[in-house]
Amino acid sequence: MTATRNALRRYPVLVALCVAALFMVVPFLIVAVNAVKSPAEYSRSGPLSVPDGLYLDGLKDFWERVDYGRKLVNSVLISGAVAVLATGLSILNAYAIGIGRIKGRTWVLAFFVLATMLPQEALVYPVYYLSKEAGLYDTRLSVIIVFTVIQAAFGTYLLSSVLGRFPREIIEAARIDGATKWQVLWRIVVPVSRPTLGVLLVFFFVWTWNEFLLPLVMLISNDNQTVSVALGVLQGQRLMDATMTNAAALLGVLPALVFFLVFQRTLTRGIAVGAVK
Repeated sequence: MTATRNALRRYPVLVALCVAALFMVVPFLIVAVNAVKSPAEYSRSGPLSVPDGLYLDGLKDFWERVDYGRKLVNSVLISGAVAVLATGLSILNAYAIGIGRIKGRTWVLAFFVLATMLPQEALVYPVYYLSKEAGLYDTRLSVIIVFTVIQAAFGTYLLSSVLGRFPREIIEAARIDGATKWQVLWRIVVPVSRPTLGVLLVFFFVWTWNEFLLPLVMLISNDNQTVSVALGVLQGQRLMDATMTNAAALLGVLPALVFFLVFQRTLTRGIAVGAVK
């Protein structure tokens, strides 16, 4: 009877998850289907019809119009660099706060929480002015630096709470064996925290990929723009038909989706390990 009751309790959760999955997958499928329709077929049959064949001119025209290859390289370079640098900076900060127990730890954590809550609109002018003064305006490096700091603020807050519960006995044993602080960090703390670091890496990449406001302000030249900025600027400057609009949406989200699927196991493992802890 107990097993039957547990099974009955799981069915509503399973149904809710299936419904949520449909709400997330169906819009993507509609965009993908309409991206391979011709404008005439879209006008004749509407957005919910099945295409008669593959019409790839919309994808090709959009690719050439925005120089999508260059934008893709810029987005991958910026998002990848931010993910790696922000994760590394987060673990260094969290090691000092969570394990090193620096003075004023509560105030430092409060500062990082405030940094995560600060809206990006408030950063536009200061970041613009500083990048101008430093000679970094309209460079990918400026965006990498800004988003590394922004993402590391959240990563530091999260990892500090995790490392604050790190077993002190392991660290003391390593120090008795003659391990330095750097050896404790790289040989003990980082390997144990690898699942959490993997989760942060995936999140930082996807979050940075979807950023629009600061890259729009900081990257004004066509050669340095990201995919999200190129989509927004093109929509505002030139009229596109429904097929090309869907093609633009598909090409904009597809790389981030592929990255997420590739690192899905890392993300799942990190979340499962965090739940067990």
